[in-house]
Amino acid sequence: MLKQIVYFLVMAAAMMTLSMSGVLPGFSVDSFSAALVGAIVLALANALLKPVLFLLTLPFTIMTLGLFLLVLNALMLWITARLVPGLHLQGAFTTLIASVLLSLVGMIWNAVSKDDGRRRKRDRD
Repeated sequence: MLKQIVYFLVMAAAMMTLSMSGVLPGFSVDSFSAALVGAIVLALANALLKPVLFLLTLPFTIMTLGLFLLVLNALMLWITARLVPGLHLQGAFTTLIASVLLSLVGMIWNAVSKDDGRRRKRDRD
């Protein structure tokens, strides 16, 4: 449970960093609370909507050798921005780049926080 809470905090911080850094001028977040709600809604969209859309768009994903998954990630972020007040996206390119950057942050977080069986076994011994 704590791992998920920290994950949401990390993703919210990543959204705030993207917003304040000026790297993506079309991506803005009004407050940290909006970023936190955005991180939670994005996780829910990825868990509930993305698997269904993945199955529906599987032929496109195969034809593009998996590159269509970038479009699905951008779509999940766009849906999140439409649902969360205070999270603003302007343009498809900005949405695509923001989704790629947020996905990278999520992958790095998962790699860093991965709890493998060896650590638990070592702690028991």
